[in-house]
Amino acid sequence: MITVSFSQKSGKLTGFEISGHALFSEHGTDIVCAAVSSAAIMAANTITEVLGEAAEVKAEEGYLLFNGGTSEASQGILSGLKLHLEQLAEQYPENITVS
Repeated sequence: MITVSFSQKSGKLTGFEISGHALFSEHGTDIVCAAVSSAAIMAANTITEVLGEAAEVKAEEGYLLFNGGTSEASQGILSGLKLHLEQLAEQYPENITVS
């Protein structure tokens, strides 16, 4: 199962941590894993590379940590990511959980 945790400070999202594997289907064909990975990487890249904000990023097989993004624009991106992953968790409750 993929576990997603969002961190907050003073009511603002400050980052996220994603770990695990969806186990929806075989490696390389797992649409749940692909959806989560793609959305998370896009959010992290948009904040760091497009908006130019500093962030702590750690990525390994089955793990992504992102801390950073304090601007209003990055808050929108992190909020959108959270909403997207919560909706995936509703569709695939045995494969992803969001807190």
